[in-house]
Amino acid sequence: MKLAKRVQALTPSSTLAITAKAKELKAQGLDVIGLGAGEPDFNTPQHIIDQAAKSMNQGQTKYTPSAGLPRLKQAIVDKLKRDQNLEYKPSEVIVTSGAKHALYTLFQAILDEGDEVIIPTPYWVSYPEQVKLAGGVPVYCEGKEENGFKITPEQLQDCITEATRAVIINSPSNPTGMIYTAEELAAIGEVCLKHNLTIVSDEIYEKLVYGESKHVSIAQLSPELKEHTIIINGVSKSHSMTGWRIGYAVGNEKVIKAMTNLASHSTSNPTTTAQYGAIAAYEGPQDAVEEMRQAFAERLSIIFEQLTSIPGVSCIKPQGAFYLFPNVKEAAIACGYQNVDEFATALLEEALVAVIPGSGFGSEDNIRLSYATSLEQLEAAVDRISAFVKEKMKH
Repeated sequence: MKLAKRVQALTPSSTLAITAKAKELKAQGLDVIGLGAGEPDFNTPQHIIDQAAKSMNQGQTKYTPSAGLPRLKQAIVDKLKRDQNLEYKPSEVIVTSGAKHALYTLFQAILDEGDEVIIPTPYWVSYPEQVKLAGGVPVYCEGKEENGFKITPEQLQDCITEATRAVIINSPSNPTGMIYTAEELAAIGEVCLKHNLTIVSDEIYEKLVYGESKHVSIAQLSPELKEHTIIINGVSKSHSMTGWRIGYAVGNEKVIKAMTNLASHSTSNPTTTAQYGAIAAYEGPQDAVEEMRQAFAERLSIIFEQLTSIPGVSCIKPQGAFYLFPNVKEAAIACGYQNVDEFATALLEEALVAVIPGSGFGSEDNIRLSYATSLEQLEAAVDRISAFVKEKMKH
C-alpha cells in the first residue's frame, strides 16, 4: 500500500529508539532509570479530577463547540489578564487537543507550500516535522551554547528571506530550559515587525521558572507585537495534566477562526471532560502549581552540582522547564565513542540510564535529561553516569 510523501518525509522521533530499547531492557528484568520523560511525575491535583468526574456525572459528556467551551475560553482570557496583563476576547482563543495540536493546526492555517518558518536550535523535536506537514520549510537558526542557546536579532535577520512567514520562540525552552529576557525579546520583536512575521510564542513551560528568572511573553511588550503573536500554551506541564490533552492558541481573530474551521473537520472538539478539568485548573486554587515548581527547583539545585562534577560534562544551568541539556562531547570522546549518539546508546546498554541524544533537538554535542522524576532516581542515575564515564576513561 502506497504512503503519502508527506509522511514518508517525516523524521522519526529521536526519543522512540531509546525509549523502545529501554522498555526492552526493563522487560528483561533490568533496573533501567529513564530520564526521557517530558511530563511531571505528580498526579493531577485532586480538585481538577473531582471537577471532571462531577461534570461527567452531571451529563456533560456531549460535543462542545469546536473552539472549546465558552467558560474555558473565558477562564483562559482571565488567566492571561491575571498572569501577564494581556487583554484578549474569547473569540481570539481556540482550545485544542493539547498544545501540540494547537501548533499543528496553526501551521496548517498559516503556511502555504514553500513558506519558511525560522526555528531556533536546539528545538523541540516536533516543530520541524509539523512545519513540513503543512508544506512549509524549516529554516534553522543556531542558538549558540555560549549565548545560552539563544538566538540574536542579527542571526534572525540573516535567516530571513522573501519566503519567511513565521518564527518560533520557545521560552522557557525544551530542551535547554533557557529563558529570553524582555530586552532580548524586544530586540527580536523589532526584526519580526520589520519583516511582518508571525511570532509563534510557545509558552507551555511558563509556570516552571527558577531563581531570579522571570517568564515574559513577547505579546506583553507592545500592542504591535501582540498583534503579530500567537501564544501557544496549555495545562499539561503547569497542572500535571499531560494525558488530559488540553492546550490552546490565543491571538489574531482571523487566524483563530481559520484554526477553528480546520479543527471542526479534524477533531470536532477537545475532549469534553478534559475541558471541565481545565476549567477547574484555571478557576481553582493554584497551590499545587507552586508546590510542583518548588519540587523541581529543589531537584535542579541538587542534581546540577552532581552532574557538572562528572569529567568531560559541562552544562548551562537551566532557568525553567524540567530538563538539563549538558554538553557531553568531551566525555563521549574521552570514553572512546565517535559521537554523543553512540555514548547515549552505551549509557543505556551498560549503565542502564536512558537519556535523549541532543541530535534529535538539532544539537549533536548534548544530551537531554529530565528531572521530572524522584530525587532518589535522579541521584542514582547521575551516580551511574559518573561511574560509567570514569571507568571508560581508565581504558
